[in-house]
Amino acid sequence: MINDTRNEAFANLRLFACNSHPELAQEIAEHMGVELGKSTVTKFSDGEISVSIWESVRGKDCFIIQSTCVPVNDNIMELLIMSDALRRASARSVTAVIPYFGYARQDRKAKARDPITSKLIANMITAAGVGRVITMDLHAAQEQGFFDIPVDHMLGQPMLTDYFKLKDLEDLVIVSPDHGSVTRARNMAKPFNVPIAIIDKRRPEPNKSEIMNIIGEVEDKNCVILDDMIDTAGTICNAAKALKDLGARNVYACATHAVLSGPAVERIEASPIREMVLLNTIPIPEEKRLKKFTILSTGHIFAETISRVYSNKPISVMFNQ
Repeated sequence: MINDTRNEAFANLRLFACNSHPELAQEIAEHMGVELGKSTVTKFSDGEISVSIWESVRGKDCFIIQSTCVPVNDNIMELLIMSDALRRASARSVTAVIPYFGYARQDRKAKARDPITSKLIANMITAAGVGRVITMDLHAAQEQGFFDIPVDHMLGQPMLTDYFKLKDLEDLVIVSPDHGSVTRARNMAKPFNVPIAIIDKRRPEPNKSEIMNIIGEVEDKNCVILDDMIDTAGTICNAAKALKDLGARNVYACATHAVLSGPAVERIEASPIREMVLLNTIPIPEEKRLKKFTILSTGHIFAETISRVYSNKPISVMFNQ
């Protein structure tokens, strides 16, 4: 809980949830001691999305909680339409709280005539009336620059680090699943004062990866693979197998966003990964929850961030604690 006078402190704050992750939205509201705003997000018979706001938001600071996960396009449209509804209802400000930002991997022209779709989505969100975005672990941190509005970029790695501190693993090595995640791995390794290893992989086509080499010493080590997201789980499962083949004692894995599409669950279940730690930025249905999954909640982080944004307090202190 943030403080005992939180209801008075948030008198002009309104917290709304679309349909992507109502459980996380409710958890954030409970941490803040506020109720979710009265709204409904439904569909017409032809599939068009309908948003209704059932309370006054005139002069209020409104926050919309919506992960743009599966169904990605529907969830993006829900966010855009609710933002437009709040703006037209004279809300003082509209902030989009997007725990998982879809299309983030389409952040550059990898080949001729490729779109930069994450920039397009950023433009759409801004055009819909959003004045600020709160998100967590963008696929590439520089994507904050795709937005022409302020972005508060929260980090999931400190939560994962704290979890593995409690496990007190000996002979620990933090493993980056590719060259792009090296900085993230180094940041996790620093408080443990342990080395890192790097998976050198090649991706012949989207959602497929091939392990080429492992840089670093992993024999008889407890290895923790850290990634920003797990989609089809090909990369992380191939990495786990390669680590075990080189003599790793145990292989753990952790990630912020559990996309878990296609054969991901089956691959993880069959892999040598001993435990996989995930954050709840994306809802994980019961049928996809394995015994080796540990799911940590981000509700308190987003609650604190929303509180600080609303109260005009600095966000940076949350990273320096």
